Amino acid sequence: MHPVDDRTVFMRIVDRQGFSAAGRELRMTTAVVSSRIAKLEERLGVRLLNRTTRMAVPTEEGRIYYDHCQKVMAEVHEFEQHL
Repeated sequence: MHPVDDRTVFMRIVDRQGFSAAGRELRMTTAVVSSRIAKLEERLGVRLLNRTTRMAVPTEEGRIYYDHCQKVMAEVHEFEQHL
């Protein structure tokens, strides 16, 4: 299993507005990035991204999920700094 979790993959796609750019940054192929997001969406039971050939834009649910992921990641970072 890749050490990067699915939430991080999702957040990077939103930040970079595409699967390819996120994959390059995470050192994953576009196919692996796509597969990870498909599994995440299946697990959550909701579509997180609207995809085109050139970009990926979060759905309304995706935007809410992204905002919560950012908060959680910020809290984890803050906690780790206190250790």
